[in-house]
Amino acid sequence: MPHNQLDAVLAQVDAGLEASLDRLFALLRIPSISTDPAYAEHCQAAADWLATDLAALGFDASVRPTEGHPMVVAHDQGAASARHVLFYGHYDVQPVDPLALWEFPPFEPRLVGSGDTAVIRARGASDDKGQLMTFLEACRAWKAATGSMPAKVSILLEGEEEAGSKSLPAFLDASAGELEADIALVCDTDMWDRQTPAVTTMLRGLVGEEIEIRCASQDLHSGMFGNAARNPLQLIGEIIASLRRPDGSVAVDGFYDGVEDLPEAMRDQWRSLGFDESKFLGDVGLSIPAGEEGRSVLEQIGARPSCEINGVIGGYTGEGFKTVIPAKASAKISFRLVAGQDPQKIREAFRAHVRARIPADCSVTFSGHGASAAIALPHDSPLLRQALGALRDEWGKEAAVVGSGGSIPVVGEFSRRLGMDSLLIGFAHVDDRIHSPNEKYDVASFRKGIRSWVRILAALAEA
Repeated sequence: MPHNQLDAVLAQVDAGLEASLDRLFALLRIPSISTDPAYAEHCQAAADWLATDLAALGFDASVRPTEGHPMVVAHDQGAASARHVLFYGHYDVQPVDPLALWEFPPFEPRLVGSGDTAVIRARGASDDKGQLMTFLEACRAWKAATGSMPAKVSILLEGEEEAGSKSLPAFLDASAGELEADIALVCDTDMWDRQTPAVTTMLRGLVGEEIEIRCASQDLHSGMFGNAARNPLQLIGEIIASLRRPDGSVAVDGFYDGVEDLPEAMRDQWRSLGFDESKFLGDVGLSIPAGEEGRSVLEQIGARPSCEINGVIGGYTGEGFKTVIPAKASAKISFRLVAGQDPQKIREAFRAHVRARIPADCSVTFSGHGASAAIALPHDSPLLRQALGALRDEWGKEAAVVGSGGSIPVVGEFSRRLGMDSLLIGFAHVDDRIHSPNEKYDVASFRKGIRSWVRILAALAEA
């Protein structure tokens, strides 16, 4: 692509920044809280606003109803190019409680500070309205400067991400032929630090399990039945303890089947990022890593599978003291998975592990709470290399290629239902206070995010 054309689009971004902020503020004023039915009409209003804005850019845009909040779908055929990208974002936001902790009304956006330190303060400023608007404003700059998009672009904006994306799977199934593309672009993640952009190429999967163990037919007096009667709390404690080996690894048979070590090139790149393990743990009042021995903290949270105890329930937990042996006890346990692990096999192996430790006169029941496989983009993907080059050109340094310890369900849905990989490129910061009072988004990140998408679209258009 001619440099003078790209330079013209980037200049358009900078010249139009004030108008871009005005449009973002207009979207932020719409209280599109998806989890509260009282805000359904506002979710509809946000979808309508986005579809109207995209139509004004020349996209074929429409609002699509679902059983929940509507989707916004838009298409632009772009210039003659074989490359087709699908951009995903979400227009819904989290509730604002506790309202008293906000410095300003959450849906009356404010620009706080000036220059390089200026921030946008409002609910949704970072998650995800500010981020999705970086892409829309990049499209606007391409249209204004050149009259067309450099590649075929489709856009999917969801209204239920903060409410569990209940309508998304069925919508993707029904719209697969329309939405399939060469790559999905997702802007709902963080930068590595304020000067270093990041592309997330690995997302851990998730298996959730709840177990309930029953022993006696009723609660028992611990003086009259102690020692003789099996205590389900002790039994569940023994089972929980059996899930980990002394070296911190997970002791479920077959748990690591299919798990590969982090490629040495990526391990070297992660070492170069200057991740401060002491600060990471120190910020939450800890100092000693607790995972697999011989693995860095960054590797443990981004590229290794885990088993965690999320809750234990049983016995008397009220005020005072009650000497009771409970009849039942339960625990909630989750597994984060990496590429190569089969969620169903992990679930079955865990259940077999538990059953093998249940005495003959006791029983256990299981309840599954979701299962999703991990997602990993090939490290040698040409699309990844093109995106990394575009980010380097904008930020003046190599972008970090990172893994996320969390799970982003839409990425798994794109893979399963559309057979499509995703590039997760976000421009948020860890201190943006998403889901909390006084959410903010740095103006510098907003501007550089728009410019980054301009460059990424140019790079990806080079088939």
